[in-house]
Amino acid sequence: MSHVTSEPPAIAPLALAEVKAFLRVTRDEDDAVLTGHLRSAAGMCEQFIGQALLVRPHRETLAVARDWQRLSARPVIAINSVSGLSADGERFALASDAFAIDIDAGGGGRVRVLRRGSASRIEVLYVAGLAAHWGDLPEPLRQGIVRLAAHVHLARDAGDATPPAMVSALWRPWRVVRL
Repeated sequence: MSHVTSEPPAIAPLALAEVKAFLRVTRDEDDAVLTGHLRSAAGMCEQFIGQALLVRPHRETLAVARDWQRLSARPVIAINSVSGLSADGERFALASDAFAIDIDAGGGGRVRVLRRGSASRIEVLYVAGLAAHWGDLPEPLRQGIVRLAAHVHLARDAGDATPPAMVSALWRPWRVVRL
């Protein structure tokens, strides 16, 4: 089982402006709440589509294996390093010929260990994401995030937690399903 860490997607002022325009909100009092809704909606979008929205670094810990292991976040842009981890968690450099890395045409990254040495696990540092900035994301993804954040904001007192079907319809074309 792998363990992945990364910073959440950075919500740009443009995203906040879009959700405020959608809601016809002109005051700044709700900016912090709306930003929280946007972060949650972006996280739900990433979970739904199975891809990182904005380009950012990821750190993934994997078991040592000679077979190819897929990295969790995608689309992978670059695999920066593969390090060994000892049983007590000490990180050390693996020789360049001790592992192999690959990024396929669909943005899937994978790694395998050819010579483990004293590594009981490996740590992979890589960069993954669909777009560099909020404005570069495909419009349907952005609209789905804005609509979901707006829905959560409007329903915060009503208790209706069911996301609108329109959101999944907007996101579905970008969904990556692994078998």
